[in-house]
Amino acid sequence: MSPMNGNDLPSRIGRLPDLVAARAITPGVLQGYEKLSFSSFKGKIEDPIDDTVRWDAEPIRELLAEAQRRFADGPSTASDAWLAPRLHYILRLTRSEASESGLWNFLALCVAPEFVYWRWGAGSGGPGVRQTARFSGRWDLQCFSRLWWAAELFRDGDNYGPVVVACGNQDVLNTVLRQEMIQHRPAAQGLLRLQKGDVVRTGRDMNAAASAANAAAATLVYEAMAPDELQDSEALRDWILAAGDAAPVQYETLPRGPVDGSVPHRSAEILAEWFEELFKHAQVRGKTKIA
Repeated sequence: MSPMNGNDLPSRIGRLPDLVAARAITPGVLQGYEKLSFSSFKGKIEDPIDDTVRWDAEPIRELLAEAQRRFADGPSTASDAWLAPRLHYILRLTRSEASESGLWNFLALCVAPEFVYWRWGAGSGGPGVRQTARFSGRWDLQCFSRLWWAAELFRDGDNYGPVVVACGNQDVLNTVLRQEMIQHRPAAQGLLRLQKGDVVRTGRDMNAAASAANAAAATLVYEAMAPDELQDSEALRDWILAAGDAAPVQYETLPRGPVDGSVPHRSAEILAEWFEELFKHAQVRGKTKIA
């Protein structure tokens, strides 16, 4: 049974306050037998930030429906890797806007609760969603914000290729995503180079490499070692405002993100080399360290 009546859907993306969301997520909702109703939230929803087409809800619903069709055998890192760049492309936000939890609450509880059930467990006859945070919670746990932020932090300018690599490793989403070092773009790209170069092969390897790199950042200033370049804020703004004129999201090929500046290649290489050296001395959980 669908968690929401098909005729009771919003046409625009607003914001649902945390307190309202918390009250709506009852044990019955988590277990999947209590139906959500968009109409029950009316009068409690904050309007979209502006009146542009980027807040239209239908493109998001279509994208999520396609993800469920495409990965009909069940969600996985592959579905996350496919969805993250396309969600970012459609949902064009500033980082300030993306930091508002009300937006993500609205997507999960008003626009696409059925997707949250599909991704996090309920499904047909299956167990309910175990974590309230998948509907409304910390940015790196919430069903949609985790994917949008993964795309934002791991994209290389307009190139979403690194996002696919990052989201293809569940430990990147579960652990690495919230580490402070990822805020430095060359560090994020340098870490992914370890995976692409087969230096790290498992999720535990990635966790160990990222933990070592993050700890080293307490004594080493990555910006001095491997400087980044300022992103073009005007180009980002133009990309956001061009949402209504943008080409439809492609399902078979990656879209192109904002042309706001690529990560300096040499800086990413410097940090990749440094991270590889740190990883040689890192303790990987479950592996015996050879003296």
